[in-house]
Amino acid sequence: MNKELHDILGFWLKHSIDVKHGGFVGQINSDMTVVPDAPKGLVLNARILWTFARAYRHEPKPEYMEMAERALHYLEAHFRDPEYPGYFWMVDYRGRPLQTKKQIYGQAFYLYALSEFILASGRKDLLPLAEEVFEVVEKGFDPVHGGYVEAYARDWTDEGDMRLGIHDQNDKKSMNTHLHVLEAYTNYFRIARAPKLEKQFRRLIGDMLDRIVDEEGGHFHLYFDEDWSLKSSHVSYGHDIEGSWLLMEAAELYGDAELLERTRNAAVRMADAVLTEGMDADGAIMWEGDANGVFDTDKHWWGQAEAIVGFVNAWQMTGEERFLKAATGCWEFTRKHIVDPIHGEWYWKTDRAGNPDLNDPKVNEWKCPYHNGRACFEIIERINL
Repeated sequence: MNKELHDILGFWLKHSIDVKHGGFVGQINSDMTVVPDAPKGLVLNARILWTFARAYRHEPKPEYMEMAERALHYLEAHFRDPEYPGYFWMVDYRGRPLQTKKQIYGQAFYLYALSEFILASGRKDLLPLAEEVFEVVEKGFDPVHGGYVEAYARDWTDEGDMRLGIHDQNDKKSMNTHLHVLEAYTNYFRIARAPKLEKQFRRLIGDMLDRIVDEEGGHFHLYFDEDWSLKSSHVSYGHDIEGSWLLMEAAELYGDAELLERTRNAAVRMADAVLTEGMDADGAIMWEGDANGVFDTDKHWWGQAEAIVGFVNAWQMTGEERFLKAATGCWEFTRKHIVDPIHGEWYWKTDRAGNPDLNDPKVNEWKCPYHNGRACFEIIERINL
């Protein structure tokens, strides 16, 4: 894992910097062709910021801090809306606003990354900025029904398109956004414990357990109306296993014993459901299913990364060797089929047989070093305890 971490970080150091236009290139294809006029996403830049800030905490190399500082500068210079609170969803290759809506998922990722940068750099002068970004995320809070609305127009009026991407449903609330607001608040809670944050953090963990986790099935519900009416019956195995350990991380940090025990039970149930329903015979996690079983057998890079961490987390909670075996099996599949042995980094996905899809990019607004880099950080840290 340590070798893989250095390979991933090395890839992004070598290939991702946009020397001509600033920041980072918006897309690199699987054959390493750079798409020079590709748009640049808020998520890509925030995840680069998080990854290299976390890398600096792991191993304080100056080039890691330089990458993080480059990302922070670009986010503030080009994604920050000069007129209304928050950050644009997408800019063009020159850094000009392209999609100006305020996606709560994106605001949360910046808070997650900025909190990590403060942890890594010790820059307490950035705490007011983190508080400002927290308040931006809170603009998405629904005071009537609880939870967070997906998106708003640039000026924080109603937004017609709630979707993160073309494959998402256009609903008011989603598991995905709530999971990553939780992730952001967990990291922010490490550097600031203001009463409002503590209240909203506790409330969010409760909403995840009460409304989003299906305790009986052991899966996340995916999409909801504003009043939490369920709008989907699909299952995302990668999100389930990712959520199982992120929920535990949040509850452990929050520190309430009763909440922690409830979260622990949910996390183990979710890991068990993914292991028994979503894992293929070769050790990989498949993409999606429903009550009738798996219907999309593709194997995405990020699902494997999260499964490695999630199964190790379940093993550490329970001592059950089947979870450790699942983690190592998934890692072996990943090393054999997902890691690109020629160009480096990871393929986006493979088919069920493990053949990579070379039509998918190596870098774009979603393909970032965060899932696989974080898996390496987590496993190295957990195994070295």
